[in-house]
Order: sequence, then C-alpha cells, then structure tokens
Amino acid sequence: MKTFTGAVLSLFFGLFLICFAFAARPKAQISSQESGRKAVLVELFTSEGCSSCPPADGLLRRLQEQQPVAGAEVIALEEHVDYWNRDGWSDPFSSPEWTERQLEYGTKFKNDAYTPQMVVDGRSQFVGNSSRGAELEIAKAARAEKTEVAITSAKADASSSQRFTVSVGKLTGNADGDVAEVWLAVAEDGLHSSVSAGENAGRVLRHISTLRSLHKIGVAGAGPVSFTGNPVIEFQSHWDPAKLRVLVFVQKKKSREILGAASTSIKGQARQLTISAADASAPASVFPSARLEPALDERSVCSVYTCVRLHCRYRLSRAG
Repeated sequence: MKTFTGAVLSLFFGLFLICFAFAARPKAQISSQESGRKAVLVELFTSEGCSSCPPADGLLRRLQEQQPVAGAEVIALEEHVDYWNRDGWSDPFSSPEWTERQLEYGTKFKNDAYTPQMVVDGRSQFVGNSSRGAELEIAKAARAEKTEVAITSAKADASSSQRFTVSVGKLTGNADGDVAEVWLAVAEDGLHSSVSAGENAGRVLRHISTLRSLHKIGVAGAGPVSFTGNPVIEFQSHWDPAKLRVLVFVQKKKSREILGAASTSIKGQARQLTISAADASAPASVFPSARLEPALDERSVCSVYTCVRLHCRYRLSRAG
C-alpha cells in the first residue's frame, strides 16, 4: 500500500511538472503582417477644454487596446489642439503644431476646425466619438494597399539616447507621384489631468498615445526600398520611458493620405528630444504659420457631422 501511494504521488508530480513547463513556455510575438492585419493610422484631434472630447478619447483607447476591427492593426495618435485653451482651461498636452496639422486636414476635407475630430489614414474624417463611423472607416482603410514600413530599436546607450532603424518598402498607392514624406512621432500612454476649469471642470481625464513630438525625417523615393534612416532620439525628462512609443508613417504631402505606418515601444531611459541626421533629414515643420480667430456667429449645432451639442467652430486666418 505504501509503495502504491508513492507511485501515485510520483505520477501526479510528473504531470504537474509537464503542465508547468507548457504554461511557462514563452509565447511567440505575432506582428501585424504575420497576423494578416494591416496598419491603419487613426488620429484624434481633441482637447481637455472640450466637453465632447472625453468619449472620443475613450473610443480611441478602446480601438488601440482591443483592436476590434478584423484585418486592421490600429495605430492610435491623440493630438491635443490649443484653440480651446482660451475658454478657461489650458490643456497641458496641447500644441499649436497639432492645431496646424488639423488645419491641413481641414484644407483637404474642406471643413472648419472642430473637436473631437477623428481622421483615418488621412483619407476620411468624422466626429471622433462615433464608434460605428470609426470601425467602418478603419475596416475600409485596412482593405487598401499599404506601403511596407518597419521600425526597430537598438539598445539605449549610456547617454540615454536611442537609435532606431526605419525602412520603407516600395511605395504603393502613390500613382499620382505625390511627394511621400516620412514622419517620426513620439507618443505617450497613461497621461491624465485633474481638470479644474472650463467645460470639463471637476473631471479626471485620461489619455492614450498622446502625441509628444512629430518630425519629418525624410522623403521616400523610387525602388524596392524607398527610404532608410537611422534617427537617434533622446527624450524629455518628464516623459515616462516605460509608456512611450515611436511611430513612423509615410504621408503624401498634397493629399495628406497615409501610405503606410508602423510603431514600436521604447526601451531605456529618456532626456531632451533631439533627432540626429543619420541618413535622415533635420527635423522641421512643413506646415505654414497660422492663427485661429473665433467665428462668433458660427456657434451652432453641426448637423453635417451629426453632432448633438453646440460647439464653436473656428475660421482659419493665415499670416502673410
């Protein structure tokens, strides 16, 4: 009886070791290409001063975290505009550069600046809290031809900078010969604010993939490999390296359409942002200077975009 009991215990112990070995075995990382998904860049123009924006922020978070659209790998980018800062609350993540980027889209889509606005692959735009609209447009974008884009990171060096290798394959979807610009973005997850004034006073607003920096690093040309670059990035001290991502996308200069995109997480510590010209052009904004003037007679329901609230649209007035 004692021998039988020992044998049973040995058998159970052996089965436990086998199950543990299978459970502990590392799982393979599946890229978007290997899983059959195509990268789709989803940009949200938002503001902490806009009461309609928090639902859109939540939608963007769901799109990135849950990846609900079959065949699409959503690459989210939350861009905080600055024209709501005059209404009681100054958004700490806002920038006039992101406002200027939205105005460029406004020229393409022939609409005034408004929030929340979601833009999918630079091809379509709609009110950013429309879940159905987002999923339909993302699915449509995923069916389009994509230019292959790859970004890999090297180990962070002692000076807290990090080198990346960017590669763009043969351009697809650019039959009109538009200039195909290569852009490098740094985004941070997990940012939040306790808003004390303005339309969202008393609320804690949480964000995902908030745009921190955006620079053009070159132009894609002809051939099977249309662009290669090795930008070196350092990060500002108040950014959290564990929550940073680097995004690369190829965008047509005139039509604003996105031809391809990719992203990778950050490894290593961070300091002040710089991008060195190692097979990449110096960082510079290509957007013209602009300012926004309130159109006081245009505070109305935006029926074109099926908005359910009053919002202030802005008329573009370019300097010079």
